[in-house]
Amino acid sequence: MEDSAINNQREEFFSRVVRAGKRTYFFDVKQTRGKEMYLTVTESKRLFDNATGKFYYEKHKIFLYKEDFEKFANGLNAVIEFIETGKAPDPDPSEDIDDSVREKNLHDLTIDDLDEDERLK
Repeated sequence: MEDSAINNQREEFFSRVVRAGKRTYFFDVKQTRGKEMYLTVTESKRLFDNATGKFYYEKHKIFLYKEDFEKFANGLNAVIEFIETGKAPDPDPSEDIDDSVREKNLHDLTIDDLDEDERLK
């Protein structure tokens, strides 16, 4: 058990906490066993359970690997620009999605659909 705690401490290199209203975001830089760094983004939201009368935390986490940073940042910047200006930025052809995936309603799109698209390339 102690070895596991030591390994977890070694994996984390840098952290940043952002408190935003009822949510807290944790940006943690970690390292794989193969010495590759990656980012975890965790959203934590404090909620109240009426049944138990106690507070609890709902957490959501994503893992973002170095090879995806640029595409992730481009996508994030594009949607922020749209929210701030109301104008959709020009599409980035390097982030084009396969036509079979595009035909699906985006609300029906799952992670498995995107993973399958990547395997076909």
